Amino acid sequence: MELKDIQNLIKFVAKSGASEVKLEMEDVKITIRTGKEETKAETTFIQQVPTMAAAPAPAAAAPTPTAEAPAPAAEAPAAASDDDSKYITIKSPIIGTFYRKPSPDKPSFKEVGDSVAVGDVLCVIEAMKLFNEIESEVSGKIVKVLVDDSSPVEFDQPLFLIDPS
Repeated sequence: MELKDIQNLIKFVAKSGASEVKLEMEDVKITIRTGKEETKAETTFIQQVPTMAAAPAPAAAAPTPTAEAPAPAAEAPAAASDDDSKYITIKSPIIGTFYRKPSPDKPSFKEVGDSVAVGDVLCVIEAMKLFNEIESEVSGKIVKVLVDDSSPVEFDQPLFLIDPS
């Protein structure tokens, strides 16, 4: 990597608003910190807005049927949240594209019903042409995959539900 490339990278990171970027290549390791802690909080807030904006849309559509239909619909999410409370949620640590397979011709890392141990690779998330392996932080059994393969994910978006028992 040449000096000009490093300077361009520093300028790009400064303009992007990121508080820290780490780049590791074969012979070079670079960490760039901007020292902007408040930018990190803004980024998290902005990333969560689309997730929260998507939730009210189905709720607005639900009251359209007869008066009897909304009551069971209201009970179903409450029951689902009670069931999900015993599971551990694995969330995305970065923004990127979610992939369940290491490559298109290979099988998925893990399927629903598979047992996982701490450190097992669950998926990869591509961000800026880098594929980041997402490892399990808990041992257990995969109950549900919450994201479709090859779809974009946001920071802190739930990816998997794992039953730790």
